[in-house]
Amino acid sequence: MSDFLNDERARHANNILQNDLFKEAFEVLKEDLMGRWSHSGSTESEARESIWLAMRLLDRLESHFKSIIETGQMNEALKKQHPFI
Repeated sequence: MSDFLNDERARHANNILQNDLFKEAFEVLKEDLMGRWSHSGSTESEARESIWLAMRLLDRLESHFKSIIETGQMNEALKKQHPFI
């Protein structure tokens, strides 16, 4: 992927993670999932497993955005250190 595309992706990912509505959505979803998990009965193992998977998915989405940002930051650092490469 070109440096320009990496930089552009990093800017978009950063804008998404900094977006108040996105942050609110993640917080609300996590709180809802934790509430459902904590109020699940001892016989609702399938429901708890589904909630656990949903929590992991939210974590993976956030990690993916952060990875894109870090890739863009590394590209920027490389360009500054080695501008002719």
